[in-house]
Formats: sequence, structure tokens, C-alpha cells
Amino acid sequence: MAGFKREQSRRAVFKRRMLLVGAGQVALMGALAGRLYQIQTIEGDRYAALAEENRVSVRLLPPPRGRLLDRFGKPLATNRQNWRALLIAERTDDVAATLANLSLIVPLTEVERARIERELHRRRRFVPVVVRESLTWEEMARIEVNAPDLPGITTDVGQSRVYPGGEAFAHVIGYVAAPAQADLDGDPMLELPGIRVGRSGLEREHDQVLRGRAGTAQLEVNVVGRVIRELSREEGTPGQDVTTTLDAGLQRLAAERIADQTAAAVVLDVKNGEVLAMASAPSFDPNLFDGGISAAQWRAWTTAHGAPLINKAVAGLYSPGSTFKMVVALAALEARAVTPGERIVCSGVMQLGNARFHCWKRGGHGPVELHEAIKQSCDVYFYEVARRTGIDAIAAMANRFGLGVAPEIELAGAKSGLMPTRAWKQAKVGAPWQPGETLVHGIGQGFIQTTPLQLAVMTARLVNGGRAVKPHLTRAIDGRLLRGTQPEDWPLIGIPEAHLQLMRQAMAAVVNERGGTAFTSRLPAEVGAEMGGKTGTTQVRRITLAERERGLRRAEDLPYEWRDHALFVGFAPVAQPAYACAVIVEHGGGGSAVAAPIARDIMAEALSRDPARRTTPPEPSYHTVAARQESRR
Repeated sequence: MAGFKREQSRRAVFKRRMLLVGAGQVALMGALAGRLYQIQTIEGDRYAALAEENRVSVRLLPPPRGRLLDRFGKPLATNRQNWRALLIAERTDDVAATLANLSLIVPLTEVERARIERELHRRRRFVPVVVRESLTWEEMARIEVNAPDLPGITTDVGQSRVYPGGEAFAHVIGYVAAPAQADLDGDPMLELPGIRVGRSGLEREHDQVLRGRAGTAQLEVNVVGRVIRELSREEGTPGQDVTTTLDAGLQRLAAERIADQTAAAVVLDVKNGEVLAMASAPSFDPNLFDGGISAAQWRAWTTAHGAPLINKAVAGLYSPGSTFKMVVALAALEARAVTPGERIVCSGVMQLGNARFHCWKRGGHGPVELHEAIKQSCDVYFYEVARRTGIDAIAAMANRFGLGVAPEIELAGAKSGLMPTRAWKQAKVGAPWQPGETLVHGIGQGFIQTTPLQLAVMTARLVNGGRAVKPHLTRAIDGRLLRGTQPEDWPLIGIPEAHLQLMRQAMAAVVNERGGTAFTSRLPAEVGAEMGGKTGTTQVRRITLAERERGLRRAEDLPYEWRDHALFVGFAPVAQPAYACAVIVEHGGGGSAVAAPIARDIMAEALSRDPARRTTPPEPSYHTVAARQESRR
């Protein structure tokens, strides 16, 4: 009986355990079924997408950078294909070993290795880093053949920036370089290999317009990330083309004409302010920046004589010298401090208290009126006129002509120069203005600082009827014309036409009448037009009384740093002004001997090409014809 009860009890326990196990199995199968339902039905789309992401890799495609063109469509900055080797750090266990193996095929310099290391630390591991650009076909083939020994290395084709004009256009067009850490603003396109951003000139000014929008490519990859095939591609939006106001032929001539000197030259359309040429020397090759320059090259540029990286046309500050005398004359006429026919006697020196102020011509010019004073650049005449007028009235007139005012031009670093006043000196120096300082400023010396661009703008406003044209370098973006092109688009600066006419006539006499300081720099007869202008020579040191008494030495006999700066401002044609120019040669000596002949050649080219009235590039130019005629002789 007892045994039967024990058996019954054991069976009851077994049944309970079976029920518990069965219930557990049912619960487990239910949970499994529920999870399968959740994965396949409820979350099926999400897991399908994750699986697709493991199979498909989406990559950004850098868009072609927009071009910079001259006014006739000639490329000044464009792109070319560039085969390159890339390193993706997450695809290799040993970056150093991969680079060591690659250097056996394509030697890497220490500079390149240092750059690669910096970019690897700066970028995320899945972002490709450019190892070497501009690979030859043979180098590409060797890398592909040795691919199994180069994990993480891949090759592709990108684009490099090319500047066909080289040094002649460097300061205006600028250059591009790889983005710095400060440039990374969250835009993923800036992390793409080979992407470039504008660093100076118009490349910097129009960087966003030129950059474009990235495209995408869907690539099928295997479990280790190797690309199997391209599934789809959506090209990005290329950067927009920017048409500049420059005439490439005129720009090249201006650059050639000031080469081998420390100088600058600017040519403007007097009616609308378009910059037709802007050259600065010495210059540099902007093509070197695209692939990265070495520290040695950078040191060579930054320590070189003449500062080749500085655009002297907009950032070089110089006393205007006698090129400023027209502004002084207009201020005097407006203040009624002098009349056009009034004669002032120049004996070669003017006494003011204990100070003596000398004219450039020993013995003086005798009695001269306004026209002759500008034509012969008489200093004593302008000492007296400035004394009567006062520095504040002169400064106000200078401001109306763009001097001492920040230029609104699409170039970073453009200087505003300085046009001093009584209040400025008191605030800056803490001393009152002295009468003798007014005299010195009457001939464009003293505290006055101007740039070649400002002098060209001053000249344009003098000869265009007194309209406040502003210089600009951008003519069109993506084919859409910008800015005003008609004279009436620019406001008048309030100068009587009779006064402006006096200035134009006097400037014409400077070049075309005997006794004018630039008479030897008249335009050749075959040009068929006359040029007006004004020479200028500015001292870079004080000339002692002993030097004056024994006679000044020739410029070429002086140490280079003691020589005067040579200046010239001009316009042409005299009858109907179309172009204005300004030329400055540092330590060049006399403006009439050095700067005026350069301006003559540039202006002859401008009139021959006549870019302001053409829609297609002219050929041949004046200088091309002259060169052919000379070769025949």
C-alpha cells in the first residue's frame, strides 16, 4: 500500500514537471515566434535597410570647381584630371606598414609623410586621405598590381586647379589650397579628398559660388568593404563660372612691362570702373599651391626682396607725389584760393619761417599759372596754393576722388590709405598741424598714403565728368551681368565741369606739349590717339642741404633703398577718355623717365585692344604688330 502511494506521488511530481517543462517550451516558442514576427513583420523594413547599408556604400562626389574667365571667356583658372592615391585608415591594421610598402612603389618625401600624418589625425578613419596626387599612368599601374600588399590604398581620379596665366594673374585670381582646420564648418564636402578652397584673390572672394554642390555614388561592397560595382550615381552641381572684367592680353602685357621690378600697374574703364588689368611685381606661381607648398618655398617667398605674395596694386602704400597736384588744384579752385590765370612766381625755393621748401627745378620756373604749373610740375606753385587752401579742404577734395577711403573691391587686404587732416594729427600724434606740413602735402608728400588702385580711380573720376565710379573685378556670374555699365549709373561728386576740363587740358599738355614732364612718353603716331597724364616722383628719405648744394646724384648712382619712387597716372584718348591707368615703380627714380614709358606702352595696348567696346578678343594687338615689324627689320 505504501509503495503504491509513493508511486502515485512520484507520478504526480513527474506530471507537474512535465507541465512546467511544456509550459516553458510553449512560452519559449511563443517568445521566439513573437520575436520572429517583430523582426520580419514589424521591423522588417528597418533590418532590410541595415542589411542594404552593409551591402551598399554611399559616397560623396566632389563637384568640379567653377572656372574664372577673362571678359572674353578666356580661362584664367580651370581644372584638369588628376590621378591620385588615397589611404582609408579603417581598412588597414597597420598604416605605417602600408605607407612603407607604398613608398617602395611611389617614393614619399618626409614632407608628404608629415602631411599624411596630420590629416590622418585630423580626419575620421573612414575619410580618405590623399597620399599622392598627379600620378603617372605607370605609377597607377604599379599600385593596382600591388594592391594585395597595400591594404587601405585605393586610386581614383580627381581634379586639380590650373592657372594658365601663371604669375601674370596670380595676385588678382589668387589660388586654392586644401581646407585648414578652421575651414571645417560641418560641411562634409570639405572633408573629401582633393577638395580645395579659395585662399586669396577672386578664388577667395567667390569661393562659395565656385565650390558647387557635391553629388553621390552608391557602391556595392563586400563584407570587407571592397567595392564590387557602382549601383547608381547622381552627379553634383558644378561650381558656377565667374567672368572677370580683366582682358587677358592687356593683363599679360602689363605684367611683362613691370617684370623684374618692384612695381604695380592698374588699368580702369573710366566709365564704369571695370578693372581691365591689375599687375603686381614680383609675383609667384599660383599653380604650386594646389598640391601644397613646402616650408622652404614659403620661407623663400616671405623673405624675398619685393614681397612677391603682396598685391602692391591694392595693398602697397605710397606717397602720390606730384600725381596729387590735380586734387590740390581742384580744392584751391573750389575754395577760390586761386584763379586759373593767376601767376605765382617760382624762384626755385619758398621760404616759410626758418624753413626752405625747394622746387625740383633748381633756379625755378619763373611766373606760372595753373596750366603751366601742372604741365611742368612746379612745386613752388603748389606750395603756395596749398598754403592758401588749407589741409582740411584738400583732404575733403581727396576723399571725393577715392583717396583715403576704403575701396569697395573684391580683394581681401585692399588698403584705404591715408589722407590726413588737422583732427587726425591731433588724435594720432597728439600735436597740432604745422603750416609747413600743408606745403609738403601740397606736392603729395608727408603723411599721405595711397595705393596704385586709388590713383587709377582718382584719374578715372578726373576725366569721366566727375562720376564716382568704383573699381570692380567681377563682370558676370554664371553668365549674368553684374554692376552698372552706364555712366549715369554712378553719382556725380560735385566738381564743376569747367574745373575738370582745366585738369584734363593740363594733363594732356604734360604728355603732348614741349616742356611737359612726360613729353618723351607720347603715344606712337600709329596708335592714332593722344594720352594725358601726370608724372610723380616721391622721396623715400630727407635730402640734406649739403646734398642740394653739391648737386643731387643720378638715381642709378644712389643705393637702391635711397632712390625715389617713380609714379605716373594717365588717361586716353584725350578727346574722349575711355581708359585710366596708374603705374608705380618702387625706387625706380624719376616718374618721367621710368613710370611714364611703362604707362605709355600699357595705354597703347589698351587702345589697340579696346576691350571696353569689344565682345570678342582683339588680334593682333599693337605690341604684336610692333614686334613683327621690328623682326622684319
